[in-house]
Amino acid sequence: MYLARFSSSLPLSLLLCTSAALSQSVPTPAQGEPESAQKVSGCDEAPREDALVALCAPPSSEERLAEADVVPIAPASIPLTVPTGTPLRIALDQRVRISHPGEVVHGKVVETVYAFDQEVIPAGSIATGHVKSIAPVSGVRRTMAYANGDLTPFHGYEVTFDAVTLPDGRLLPVKTSVMPGTAEVVHLVSNPAKQQEKGVAGRATDRAKTEAKGKMAEAKQQAREGWAKLTAPGKMHRLKEFLIAQSPYRKQYVQPGTRFVAELEDPLDFGATTRTSEQLASVGTEPTPDSTLKARLVAEVSSATASRGTPVTAILTEPLYSPTHQLILPANSRLVGQVIKAKSARKLHRNGELRVIFEHIETSDEGVQALAQVQRETQAQAEGSQAAAERSQVQTQAQSQAMIGNLEGVEVDRRANIQLDEEGGAHTTTSKTRYLSSGLAVMLAAAASHTEVERGTTEMAGPGVRSAAGGSGFRLTGALLSLVAKSTPVSVALGAYGASTSIYANFISRGHDVILPRDTPLEIGFGPPHAKAQ
Repeated sequence: MYLARFSSSLPLSLLLCTSAALSQSVPTPAQGEPESAQKVSGCDEAPREDALVALCAPPSSEERLAEADVVPIAPASIPLTVPTGTPLRIALDQRVRISHPGEVVHGKVVETVYAFDQEVIPAGSIATGHVKSIAPVSGVRRTMAYANGDLTPFHGYEVTFDAVTLPDGRLLPVKTSVMPGTAEVVHLVSNPAKQQEKGVAGRATDRAKTEAKGKMAEAKQQAREGWAKLTAPGKMHRLKEFLIAQSPYRKQYVQPGTRFVAELEDPLDFGATTRTSEQLASVGTEPTPDSTLKARLVAEVSSATASRGTPVTAILTEPLYSPTHQLILPANSRLVGQVIKAKSARKLHRNGELRVIFEHIETSDEGVQALAQVQRETQAQAEGSQAAAERSQVQTQAQSQAMIGNLEGVEVDRRANIQLDEEGGAHTTTSKTRYLSSGLAVMLAAAASHTEVERGTTEMAGPGVRSAAGGSGFRLTGALLSLVAKSTPVSVALGAYGASTSIYANFISRGHDVILPRDTPLEIGFGPPHAKAQ
């Protein structure tokens, strides 16, 4: 019985002895010592009395540096400001009568406006304004119009847009300076086959962008494409406008689809956004080969005034992303280049030629400032640990880098008759119908002067021939005058005038120069610089 009691109390005695020994081996902290000193280095809290010393080993130097590396870097604050001079491309969606100042002008924004990398004025936003002024027709211009059978020459006019309503309902008061409207805009490409290949190769990038922006962006894109198709004038529309233009008396309207470029006279502030160092890691780096940069011209370039070496500058209107949707170039980055070929138009209807090339990319001021903020924050947090600073230091990307950029696309007025060759050179063309129109005018003049002698009488040309001959010189007015006068000399004179003016305009006069107005939309193909360009 005594043996059983001894064996049952043996484990309890051993446990009490072990606790006493451990309590004697751990020193008692002095009175007044901080609580942190009561914790063993490497432990988050003071160990229990029965804890093993080996469980609270002090951290190594590598662990301390690792803890320093995970300190988060404050994101950079980026202002979302649309600067003065930024163009708003607006297409009218209602016909406007040009009769007196104050007529309401209503349209939609057809190209998204970006601040840094965010859409601030999406395409489809509603723009409203009014007719600002109507200029009188000068006496010389009125006389020339009367000579061509136009009794109501059109007045010069100026419109302005003073408000933009965003898709979310916000109303933005704006102050703009508006350029003359363009009735029909065409999109030219230098190499359609290459554009198709790039489109196939870039589908993965487009899919990545679509996934990143979400289904809402895809829906907006479809709406923009539908709006472009809706407002694009068709053949019947052009035929109707041509027939109306032949009338000697007509009212002056601005038709739906006419595009205006409204430049902001004051900046627009959309607040600010933040971007982390990871989001800014690729800003200022070299774009991938065959990237297409969308930009606008800062100043007009013309083959009549430019020469080799004339500087050319463009502003990026849409941010550029990598195939993994990393921001490379924010909006408002600058592309700097020069004219490498310019030939002005000459007599005998020889047209002008122009070619520009872009040689440098300059990151926007907002992008440079954001990178500087991240770098200062990183350096401040890395102080005291050289190894951590070397691992976490943000390398500042190049603010300017060399490139070779050619024109791959441009939006111009259809009446400018501009074409792009495969190398991005622009030249004006002359319609092949000039041979047909001039030949027809000469034939009508000859037919009007032709008479036949039959049974001792002289038969003059028929009324249809006389009307056509008069119409070639003075359009509808000349046709009616020839028909009413029933005079061969009158018909011959009108036909001869029409034939001579057609020959001079199509074959003898000076050709057309290549003119790319200010804010012309450009598509620039990026390529690595040549050795001599670096």
